[in-house]
Order: sequence, then structure tokens, then C-alpha cells
Amino acid sequence: LKEVHKTQDLPAIEAATKELNDAWMAASQDMYNSTQATPDAEAQQPGADAGAQAGAENVTDAEFEEVK
Repeated sequence: LKEVHKTQDLPAIEAATKELNDAWMAASQDMYNSTQATPDAEAQQPGADAGAQAGAENVTDAEFEEVK
């Protein structure tokens, strides 16, 4: 894309941009599919959500004063 941009050839720039976008779409689809391939990913990481649940139980409402 950099090389095509130097020539200022608009059709070539559009073609190179489309090629880059197609490659990005394929890569992002592969990344998405790899996260969907293991639906038990959360079950395999038992400590991942434990901290969030423990923090939610320890919530306290408190009064505060804004100091400027």
C-alpha cells in the first residue's frame, strides 16, 4: 500500500486497500472463530471470575464530599 501510494495511482490504491481489508477480515474472522471454538473457556479458568464476584459482595455505599 505504501508503494502504491507513492505513485498516486488511485485505482491501484483502491485495489491495494481492498487487498489489505480482505486480509484483515480473514484474520479477524480467524481470531473470532478461535474464541468461539472453546465454549468452555470460562470453565477452564475458574479464578478469572472469582475476583469480580468477591468484590461485588464487598460493596458499601458511602457518603462523600467533593473537594475542589
